[in-house]
Amino acid sequence: MSDFEQEREEFFRHFPVSHETRAKLDRYAELLREWNAKFNLVSENSFLHLWRRHFLDSAQLLKFFPKEKIIAADLGSGAGFPGIVLSILGVGKIHLVESIGKKANFLLAVIEDLKLDAQVEHKRIEDCRLKADIVTARALKPLPELLALAKPLMKKDSFCILLKGQHLDDELTESTKYWRFESKTFPSLSDSSGRVLIIRKLDRQAKSHAAIRHRR
Repeated sequence: MSDFEQEREEFFRHFPVSHETRAKLDRYAELLREWNAKFNLVSENSFLHLWRRHFLDSAQLLKFFPKEKIIAADLGSGAGFPGIVLSILGVGKIHLVESIGKKANFLLAVIEDLKLDAQVEHKRIEDCRLKADIVTARALKPLPELLALAKPLMKKDSFCILLKGQHLDDELTESTKYWRFESKTFPSLSDSSGRVLIIRKLDRQAKSHAAIRHRR
């Protein structure tokens, strides 16, 4: 059995989903392989470990979503991680925010093919006007700048679920210069150096906006 097949089976041990959901995940993998040959949406090496590095990494956020259907905004969706995987798993309506045309077109094709409850926002995050219950992002920006992008899309009780890497502690320390928030971290299922970060009660520190803008 190849690494690809072994990691696929590992995924379904963690997430014993229905036959229909399993078929959608397999179809998503097929579509990604087809499009990747032309547009290089993910690196060839990471595609060999698609089920662990991308699918499992994305699906682990599922347990932080409420049981009721919500509206989520996935920032910088790229090839659909974590937004498409979460949509396949049925978390609610997801807005996939992606400014790059070839990636936005891929996301549209996946949504149509799999008949997902998701919508592509082909624009810069700063130009979005939607309001979401949950904001997700993966490997997008350093945390202080990521929070600046997320805040305008959040309602009073909204929160962020973010996939972060080994420098998270430094990013949290830097973020407190500009933001007030409550945070919790959880170890990643897919990467020993990664963590899942939950941010609640996000608000700006006094006089922080100009400083964050200057950092971009």
